[in-house]
Order: sequence, then C-alpha cells, then structure tokens
Amino acid sequence: MKELDDFSNRLSSVFGRLPVQKEAGNDHFTRAQWAPAVDIAESDKDYVITAELADVNKADVKVTVDNGELVITGERKMQQEEKNTKYHRIERAYGSFLRSFILPDDADAKKIRAEFKNGLLKVHLPKNEATQPKQIDIKVD
Repeated sequence: MKELDDFSNRLSSVFGRLPVQKEAGNDHFTRAQWAPAVDIAESDKDYVITAELADVNKADVKVTVDNGELVITGERKMQQEEKNTKYHRIERAYGSFLRSFILPDDADAKKIRAEFKNGLLKVHLPKNEATQPKQIDIKVD
C-alpha cells in the first residue's frame, strides 16, 4: 500500500497538486504536505516573489541567499486543539516548508529585501543597474 501512496504523491506533483501523507497513528486521514503558493513578477527594475503565508508568524519565516539561490523557509504551527472538539477533517496544512529559487543572472543579490504584511511575504530582487533599460535623449540639429 505504501508503494501506491508514493506513486500517487509523485503523480500528484506532476499535475501541480500537493502530495498527501498519513496522519500519525491514523490511517483514515491524510493531509497535504505544505509548500506556500508563490507568484513571481518582473518589471524593468526588479523581480518580486510573493509567497502566501497565512497564519504564519513573521518570526517563523527566514529568507536567505547563498550561492546564487534564494531560499524561503518557515513553519506554520498547528493551533492547539480545544478540549471537547473532535476534528473530522483537517485540510489546512501545517509544519515546516522550504521553497528555493535560482537567482536570475541580472539580479543584484546584495540589494535583496523582504517585507511581510497581512500574510504575504514579498521578496524584492533588484536588477543590476547595468542590465536595466536606459532611455537616451536624441538631440535634433
């Protein structure tokens, strides 16, 4: 049965769905392994990676750059269950996550900055000034 679960998880990742794992000690429930959704946008001046981190504390998120790779790690902690509350389904994923991205060649790793607001992490990757488009004034004689 484990082989079938492993195959299903690999197939799910091909189609963009998160793999599932069995809840500890409970063969009836499964939950998705968590990786936050991201958007990546580009303008003339920079790239912006926006990660959806609802219910994640800023203190539980870390952004690092090493060897040409941007890494976002963190953890969404499961809220304590209330006594006398019986959960029938838990679909929101909890636990640690890691997302990594290779920096574009024209990104300036020394000027990367991040902001966290309303459950969204925005990482700004400025482009090197040498690679940004420049407008040249044309003189008329």
